[in-house]
Formats: sequence, structure tokens, C-alpha cells
Amino acid sequence: MRVALISGEFPPMQGGVGDYTRELAREFARRGIEVSVITQHERASPQPSPGRGEGEVRTALSTLGRGDGSEGKSFSSLHRIAFHAFRSLLQIDRLTRDCDIVHIQYQAAAYGMTPPIHFLPRYLRWRNPTRNVCVTFHDLKVPYLFPKAGSLRWRAITFLACSCHAVVVTNPEDLRRLTEDRIRTTDANVHHSSAVCRLIPIGSNISPSALAQVDRAATRASLGVATDEILLCYFGFLNASKGGETLVRVLANVIRAGYNARLLMLGGEIGASDPTNIAYAQKVKSLMHELGVSERVLWAGYRPPVEVSALWRASDIALLPYADGASLRRGTLMAALAHSLPIVSTTPRVSIEQLRDGDNILLASPADAGALAANVIALIQSPALRAKLSHGAAQLAQTFTWQRIADQHLDLYRLLAL
Repeated sequence: MRVALISGEFPPMQGGVGDYTRELAREFARRGIEVSVITQHERASPQPSPGRGEGEVRTALSTLGRGDGSEGKSFSSLHRIAFHAFRSLLQIDRLTRDCDIVHIQYQAAAYGMTPPIHFLPRYLRWRNPTRNVCVTFHDLKVPYLFPKAGSLRWRAITFLACSCHAVVVTNPEDLRRLTEDRIRTTDANVHHSSAVCRLIPIGSNISPSALAQVDRAATRASLGVATDEILLCYFGFLNASKGGETLVRVLANVIRAGYNARLLMLGGEIGASDPTNIAYAQKVKSLMHELGVSERVLWAGYRPPVEVSALWRASDIALLPYADGASLRRGTLMAALAHSLPIVSTTPRVSIEQLRDGDNILLASPADAGALAANVIALIQSPALRAKLSHGAAQLAQTFTWQRIADQHLDLYRLLAL
């Protein structure tokens, strides 16, 4: 089987979709599948100046090395093109001519919010009707397209979905929204009824690394975290959907309640795809200063996976206050589960049976800093509750391994080949 994975971002560019594509390519390659990756030209993504504490983080990780040995080539070929131009359709057609499956990893920001990618399935099917085209929606945020595009932005999403042989979504809420809108599609030229739709969750882009099994106490000490301090950990870029301002208010509430806590900001601040993250990161930093908690925050910055894994292991509680609720599409949540951390997060918009409040996670309403802080304090006060959630997270993480995710993809591909 020959598979082409198309992604608007790919390492060394920073972004969850790129990391996801890398992990999926690796798993396919382990099974002897010929995998090619078509991605964007690398874009510069200047990071804001590091906050106080980044020097300590770098020192703490200096003995771990720069990687875990898994950065090697895991695909047959890698091509970088400009997705914003319509000539990219011709390039992709040429590069995937001998492929059985062309699988688009879609997130509007990763393609510069531009329209060409939405026409790719139609073009490829016209050029070669036997070539199967799939799309995975990593979220359903609409593209910009052009000024005053209005409802055409959502129609671009449904047009892309209806033009493929198969559609993959990563979470129940997106599945419900997309299938309802596709059913309402009335375009007679779109054979939406013949497309296959599957829910396949994502996995952790940061796998627990054997090289990260260092002395936890020594790592914390070198970070400047005392033995009597609780280290909260936030992972991911700072943007409004991830609740950065709520995160800061939770930390302030926990400290005001008399608890000796610090917050580790783990991961790049802005990423490579969404320029609005820059302004939001500055807004969050201003709030830290306003609430007087800046000195309690450690900034790790963007680090190699093995170092990220080590920092997860050095933390006590994962604090992930998503503004739109916890979701299976969040790689940051998957990483916390994979590292068996007790997690405090926000109530999903759509019920997710795998997330059981009080068993493998603690949940509170989005933006409710008081309730989230109360959950953090409950975990600080109860080692038994921390152990229970840690065990529950470890069990749940087995549902989202890359082996299982690859199995589900291959089952879908075989179905399309029938």
C-alpha cells in the first residue's frame, strides 16, 4: 500500500497537526507501508522573549541530550510546496500519481486560511478516479478565504468533506456537527451519501521516553522547585481556546489560598500556524504581572520530545483549562494521559464517555477559575485522589496508542479498496 499524507505543517515547524502527521507516518512505516509526506515550506515562527525561569529549565535538562533516537526518517519521501497557490494542486497530483491513498490532514490555519486545499479532492478524483482521497478534520474552524466570505467559509468545510471518499474526525462534537451539516447539503454534484465517515481519536505527540526516567527529585531541584512545592503543568501554545487567562487566575487563586504552587509552561508559546497567538501570549503575560504571579511561573519553551517527557514526569498536576471544554482532539490532553498525570480540565461541550469526572480527570466549567482552583486544591490535599486519577489516566491512555490509531486508519483504507 502506498499512502501520501498531506499536512500544512510538519516538523521542525511547531504545531500539533504536524506532530500528529509525523507520528502516524512513523507507525505506518513500522508496518512496511510506503509513506510520503507533502507539506508546506518551512515558515519562520519567532517566539516571544522567554519568561523568567527558562534558564533554569534548560539547565535541568542539559544532561538528557537532544532527542530520544526517534527523529530518524520514517517516510519514503518528503516534499515541501506552497499550499496557498492553486498550482499546488498540480504538484500534489504529480507527487501522488502512484498512491493508493491520499490523506489530507486539515486545519485551516495550517494552510494559511487559503482556499486551494479545499479543491484538492475534486481535482485528484477528476485526474484519477481510482485514487482514494481522505480528509481528517483536526478541528472545524473555518478558513478566511477572502474578505466578507461569510457563510462560504463553512461551506468550504462541507465542500471539502463531501468531495472525499472518506472523512475522519477526532472527537464526538465535530462528528455530530459535520454529519448534521453534510446531511443538509443539497448540492446535486456532491455525492455525500457515498462518503465514509469515521471517528478516530488522536494520540499523544509526546510519548513517555525511557531517557526521561531520570531522578525526578533532582530534576525538580534543578528547576528551582522545592520539595514542598506543588508543580502545576500547562502544555501547548497560548491561545484563547486553551484558556490561558483562566490558567493564570487558577494559579493566583491557589496561591492566595495559601498553597505553595508553581506553574510550568511547557511547549512553544505561539506555534507556526496561527499569528493571533502572539498577541494572546502577551495578554496572558500581562495578566500574570497584574495578578502578581509572574515569579511563580517557569517557561520551558519549545523542547525536543525527550525533554518534554522529562518535564511531564517532574510535574504533580496537569492544568488544562480549555475554553471550549476538554476534547479528544487535544494532543495536550493526550500527552497528560500518556504520562499518567492527575488532570484538572474543563467540562466537554459534548459528553465524552471516556472522560469520567473523579475517576480519570477532574472537571469544572470553562472559565470558572474558582471551581478549577478548588479541584487543584483537592488534589493537593489528597495524595490518594492524585494516585486514583493517575491510575485512571494511565488506563485511559491505552485507548489512544498510535498502534490502535494506525489500525483504525488501515481498516478504513481497506474498506475504501473494496
